[in-house]
Amino acid sequence: MADEMVRLAQRFINSTYSNGATLGISKLEENGQTGWTTMYALTRALQHELGITSLSDTFGPTTLSTLRTKFPSLNAATVPSWIFGCIIQSALYCKGYDGGGFDGIYNSRVAAAVTQLKQDMGVAGAFPGSSLEPKVVKGLFNMDAYVVVNNGSGVIRAIQQWLNGRYVNRSDFFIIPCDGHHSRDVAKSMLLAIQYELGMADGVANGVFGPGTQAGLRSHPVAVGSTGVWAQLFTAAMNLNKRSVPFGNFTTGVQTAVRDFQSFAALPVNGTGDFQTWASLLVSYGDQSRRGTANDGVTKITPARAQALKAAGYKYIGRYLYNPSSTDLPEKQIQPGELATIKQYGLRCFPIYQTWSRDADYFHYSQGCVDASNAIEWARIHGFKPGSIIYFAVDYDAMDHEVTDYILPHFRGVYRTIGELSDYGVGVYGPRNVCQRVSDAGYAATSFVSDMSSGFSGNLGYPLPTNWAFDQIATITIGSGDGRIEIDNNIASGRDTGQGDFDPPAPNTDDLDVDFDRARYRAALLTGVQTYLTSIGVPETGGEGWKDNDWVTYNLVTTTEAFNYVMEADWLFTNLARTLKLRKALIQAPVMWELRKLNPLDPIADDAVRAGLKDDSSTGWGQIFAWVTIAARNYCIQQGIINGMPYGSEDTRGVWDLLQDPHYNIPTAAYLTIYNAHQLGIARPSLTTGQADTQALLARYNGTGDGAAQYGRELIGLYNVLENYNRLCRV
Repeated sequence: MADEMVRLAQRFINSTYSNGATLGISKLEENGQTGWTTMYALTRALQHELGITSLSDTFGPTTLSTLRTKFPSLNAATVPSWIFGCIIQSALYCKGYDGGGFDGIYNSRVAAAVTQLKQDMGVAGAFPGSSLEPKVVKGLFNMDAYVVVNNGSGVIRAIQQWLNGRYVNRSDFFIIPCDGHHSRDVAKSMLLAIQYELGMADGVANGVFGPGTQAGLRSHPVAVGSTGVWAQLFTAAMNLNKRSVPFGNFTTGVQTAVRDFQSFAALPVNGTGDFQTWASLLVSYGDQSRRGTANDGVTKITPARAQALKAAGYKYIGRYLYNPSSTDLPEKQIQPGELATIKQYGLRCFPIYQTWSRDADYFHYSQGCVDASNAIEWARIHGFKPGSIIYFAVDYDAMDHEVTDYILPHFRGVYRTIGELSDYGVGVYGPRNVCQRVSDAGYAATSFVSDMSSGFSGNLGYPLPTNWAFDQIATITIGSGDGRIEIDNNIASGRDTGQGDFDPPAPNTDDLDVDFDRARYRAALLTGVQTYLTSIGVPETGGEGWKDNDWVTYNLVTTTEAFNYVMEADWLFTNLARTLKLRKALIQAPVMWELRKLNPLDPIADDAVRAGLKDDSSTGWGQIFAWVTIAARNYCIQQGIINGMPYGSEDTRGVWDLLQDPHYNIPTAAYLTIYNAHQLGIARPSLTTGQADTQALLARYNGTGDGAAQYGRELIGLYNVLENYNRLCRV
């Protein structure tokens, strides 16, 4: 929502500083909406008026020290110029306070707003009066809120204000938000507060959970009856970890909450604020000297290593299903005979799937589907039984907006693919925020938390996920000689105990279809498709023929466009072919054909269904009716080929709506082909299905009778063109 005073502030910057040129920025959009772009511009304007020549978006040490030197207290008597005053007024408006107009004067309204600002920050005691001190100015020129926002906690806001008020005069402590939400800055401020109370001097206290801080905390346990600053800090830490307790003294109610937290975090349950509890509340990895019962690693579990792990108290081992590299970490992937060794020594294994997954660009819906299909394939090859939870990795510090834009769509693809095509479960490996958000979206049953990376923004300020199964806290080495092995030491919650027994390893089928090699064969395949279709009377553009007893002109999609659609969805065709163990061309051919032969009657029929004038129509990429979708999918569910609840006739419209999505329509084309084999009384399509049965399956895609037979004769040629190039890619 636009704010007129913010719009005027943006206009002030543009008019005063040559549309941003003086400040080294572009002209501000005068939209009346506060954002970082506007705050950065105001920061640069302030720096410019302070005489700083190297302008920056950051209100850093140079800006702060210059302000301290020139204007240790800004008020009506010290504001140096009209422009300087307007900058302050603009910042107040952008922060949601009354700036007193745009007269450049530190008037009574500005003074009242500053007084309120300092009260909201919790620093009115440290900085009494209505002047602006440098640290308050720094807090003014950012996007932090000092009132509760987005359903924040009033208790957490009180803690934030208390921290600001108590420590703002320490050299390295800066005013933190008072918005009722835990965050990275709040987490660091808690560590600084601990260090200050331990007596660390400015310059020594650094907000890092190092040896000195840990040693000091070991000397400051708290329990029922504890009062004063250590009880306040402990109850603050509890609240910041979403453990609702009164902020202040350590009461019996706090003791009960501590017991609950200790039980949840797999700590010794004693109801006291001992070192391990302090550590788990303050940093993601907690006490790294804790020895867990789970581990993960990139090294083969040999009998000697299995003995060493068991002797060290480990029960659960995380191992990787697949490693795309044959040279990097050669033992990362589960090795032949390894699971038998794990079983022999009474250990259990939980599978992990990771190829790259180290930046946002890797993650999207289609990649999630691909990863899930590959994970299913490799889990079966290794012998993991149904019910195993496979952990899919997010191995980088994903920002919250990246979780929304990339990670969640990726895991939606993982979840849908795993759920439909296997009896495995989905777990997520990553920082706390990633794990919790993926799980809250319903895409993961359990979390494997990368808590060793305590500096990740997705770990700092976030509590342990509610469904955590494994908590990775330290890299250690155990054993000696042949049994020596480096592992990541994990705490186990018991929510997932992995697998202790395995099916016999399944053969790795080398003849499965692979991703199409576009660089080598795309142009040639397109030419082959065009040549064949032209030879049977389907030119690049247009064409005529019978459809549903009507003579129609096919002029909505060209051959090249239909080809491009299919190529862009190659990942999905490949996934289906590999999972269902059939030829990719058997799905591609009818889908490409139906796309090419779309005609003006097709959208008219679809509109009639949307308007309620018809119950059903052939629709989507594969031009499939809802009624046959229901029959095909129900058959595949009954046969255990896919998972899901059977459809009824009452689901016709809902299924028709789903068919508009290619991610649903294309798999349906594959399942329809399997169902058609049943209808024809021939073998289920496989990697070795012959030409006669392939043609019969393609014909049955269009029904029965002479028209269907002609359909099969036309499509078998298209199938052969596609299969010839798919075969080249398999070599």
